[in-house]
Amino acid sequence: MKKASEFPYLHGFSDTEQARLRTQAEFAEFTIFQNINFSNAKKILEVGSGVGAQTEIILRRFPKVHVTGIDLNEKQVEAARKYLGSFPSAANRYEFHKMSADNLTFEPQSFDGAYLCWILEHVPNPAQVLSEVRRVLRPGSEIVVTEVMNSSFFLDPYSPNVWKYWMAFNDYQYDHAGDPFIGAKLGNLLTQVGYHQVKTEVKTWHFDNRQPALRKQAIHFWTDLLLSASDKLVEDKYVEQEVVDKAKEELGRVANDPNAVFMYSFMQAKAQVYY
Repeated sequence: MKKASEFPYLHGFSDTEQARLRTQAEFAEFTIFQNINFSNAKKILEVGSGVGAQTEIILRRFPKVHVTGIDLNEKQVEAARKYLGSFPSAANRYEFHKMSADNLTFEPQSFDGAYLCWILEHVPNPAQVLSEVRRVLRPGSEIVVTEVMNSSFFLDPYSPNVWKYWMAFNDYQYDHAGDPFIGAKLGNLLTQVGYHQVKTEVKTWHFDNRQPALRKQAIHFWTDLLLSASDKLVEDKYVEQEVVDKAKEELGRVANDPNAVFMYSFMQAKAQVYY
């Protein structure tokens, strides 16, 4: 089996992409963290900490915790350190390490909580990652995992080039040992590697005429998300540049359509560790 480091990351690690990740975390904060409570935890492991955008949210929402973030890319680790360094309230409450999630170097039972968000979709062996996280969690700890379910995406008016692009987006991830549909599988995965009290919840962004400002914001957010992968998709011949350009035009029209509908659902799972 190949290591996680041998698989490409579709979105890349440019400064623009790092800024997009921070914007994404801000956009999704309310929905993702609505039912998360780490108030009783002291040491949280964040797997796939990226640029530290969600680390900042955890530290802000739970002022007594310390977060240890890991990421496979050194540029992301450095960006996270720089970003968190701009928040005085976070001082001495975090650390970041370059590390593979499927081979954690921490001692068993080092943490009393774990947080994973938008990470398992990118790894070739999610069960191994979840097993490693379980190994370093203390009894009674909670793991929270939030993941994609890309078959749920809906956009109206119908935009054929957006759909062509979206299929290419998912095909690339699937072909490179990722899983754009892993959200629906979280219950099975957590149970199979030994977690207990596994609970799953579907979270949905659904915006129509009742929330026009949020609808427009969501479509702009989604446009940035999709186009962040366009260079790689074109380079590897998953999609033609003409489709990218037309998809961008369609998304712009939908964003300004007075009767547009945007919907996307993802999954959040919580589980406990017992020995």
